[in-house]
Amino acid sequence: MFRRSRKRFLRGAVCAAAALACLTVPAAATAGAADAGQSTCTPKRFFVSTQGDDGANGTIGKPWKSVEHARDVIRQRGLNKNMSCDIQVEVRAGDYPVAKTIQFNEADSGSNGHSVIYQSYDGPGKARFLGAKQIGGWQKYKGNIYKTQVDKNQPFYTLYDNGQRATTARTPNRTSTETLGPYFQAVESSDDALTNSQQWMAYKDGDLDQNWDLHDAQVVVWSGGHWSWFTDTDPILNVNWTKKFISLRYPTRFSLYSHVGSRYFLQNSLDFLDEAGEYYLDHATGELYYWPRSGSIDNSQVWAPTVQTVFSVAGSSPNAKVHDLSLDGLTVQYTDFTDWYRYGWNGVGDSGVIHKYPDYDRQIEMTRNRYGAVTLTNTTHVALRRMHFADTGWTGVFMLFANDHDTISDSLFERLGGDGVKLEGGYPGEGNLSHDNVLTDNFINWVGELVPGDASGYEVVDSGHNELSNSVIQHSARYAVSVKAITTVANADNYAGGNVLKYLKIAHAGQDSGDMGAIDSYGVQNFEPHTIESQMSQITVDDVNADPSMPDVVPSGIHMDAGGCGWNFSNIKVTNAQYKAPFHGDTHCNTFENDSWNDGFDESKLELDKIGVTPNFPYPLPENTPAH
Repeated sequence: MFRRSRKRFLRGAVCAAAALACLTVPAAATAGAADAGQSTCTPKRFFVSTQGDDGANGTIGKPWKSVEHARDVIRQRGLNKNMSCDIQVEVRAGDYPVAKTIQFNEADSGSNGHSVIYQSYDGPGKARFLGAKQIGGWQKYKGNIYKTQVDKNQPFYTLYDNGQRATTARTPNRTSTETLGPYFQAVESSDDALTNSQQWMAYKDGDLDQNWDLHDAQVVVWSGGHWSWFTDTDPILNVNWTKKFISLRYPTRFSLYSHVGSRYFLQNSLDFLDEAGEYYLDHATGELYYWPRSGSIDNSQVWAPTVQTVFSVAGSSPNAKVHDLSLDGLTVQYTDFTDWYRYGWNGVGDSGVIHKYPDYDRQIEMTRNRYGAVTLTNTTHVALRRMHFADTGWTGVFMLFANDHDTISDSLFERLGGDGVKLEGGYPGEGNLSHDNVLTDNFINWVGELVPGDASGYEVVDSGHNELSNSVIQHSARYAVSVKAITTVANADNYAGGNVLKYLKIAHAGQDSGDMGAIDSYGVQNFEPHTIESQMSQITVDDVNADPSMPDVVPSGIHMDAGGCGWNFSNIKVTNAQYKAPFHGDTHCNTFENDSWNDGFDESKLELDKIGVTPNFPYPLPENTPAH
């Protein structure tokens, strides 16, 4: 099933796959050499450096200054139109601030089975593309807090200090590393207008202070009351201090009180800035306040994000895709979030576009929230290899709609605002747009820092026949892996089948949410007959335990929700999961072979030496990585 994507990838990226060898002996191995009988070739190479000049000739001695210029030269000269070997853009080590998204389209594709490769010349992670600008001009404000002026016409919604995300000033203060707690909790109101409201939230007497300045503040809330499925980040419209309720600017995903009150905290007020590592930005005036994590602004490098996406690889349509293009060994760091977030539209058909299954509006990111540090749209045979994604506002890689036969591999993801990789197909019943992609040999660490609800290391939505393999995924408030569609889709229109999950090591998931599993499937196969077409094998799952404040059904190791059918589970071990059984869901429509929740489990059949990233993973493994 995956042989064709692997073969095409190798044809286009042998040098990318063994970049160091190619750099020391440039003519020794190239893309075309992968096919038997095809002679070796020497890649055409251009160089980019932070010390370069876009008026130079792009050689190692006279490099260009920007990847954008390299792209434009290749495109304008037509160097990629009839390729006899790969084109390699060698990016020297250094920091490349990105003020505007770097865009590739179908005109930047390779040809004749060869690839255009943008790669880090000095080793994996050495060329760093930073979607941010450094902030200076700090003056002492009071106590440990410093103040500076930024452009109010370029607002931002997260901040970074020395490679760590600063905390938007909040109350109550965060005390947990695994969750966003502690929280306030909404209360039931005697006012009927607040019953089941998605914009009015009654607060407990004493939680809020009438003297607080909340003109720029937000609520971050697990809406739904008893349900802990999604988080909303919602600006405060006003507060009724007499009746004790908060009015939100936008409707949340679910009701703010349902059986119990929703958990929430408030953020972005100067009144909340009371500990190291917190910041407050007044968006109306551009005044930025920060209490340095180190205690001294002289020891801080503070970066304000400038873009939500650093690299966009997007063909103009599903029939005009970017192909045979690779990013190899680049660091992509520091991207922005948003002023308001909710997962999906609230009502059927709310997107305003007529679809065969309009209820899918509720299961897909709204247009305004479709961002990755790298975003792929309308691509085929595109590769991201040996990448380092860190400190993002949104998802590390967002594969949006029509992407097939792409590869994301050998990459380190850490401290992500949203998912590690979100692979989102189009609306069901309107064409099988996303399929046959390979996500392999990736280490994903700390996801959902800004969107803990629906956070996932790998999220596959309405996309099938993908391989998710040899990866470590750890530290998530919700999922490690999620595969879903919607429950109303007829079998013939469901494109979420045929996925293969294997050799995955998962730990510390489900840390702040409920009614889910570290591996979770929903709506993948909804009607009889249930044919077995999807596979999970050689997987370990450890520590799936929610914060005590979480009011929903506690998490399990593996959760097959409604429509979680058509899977074969083999050689899977789940330990330390909070739900009474490691596996939660349908058993009649799935099959099982040697799994720890069934009698007769033989642990010796686990191939522990193959589970997780491979020995050739190019980055040092983060501390506290769980053992096999």
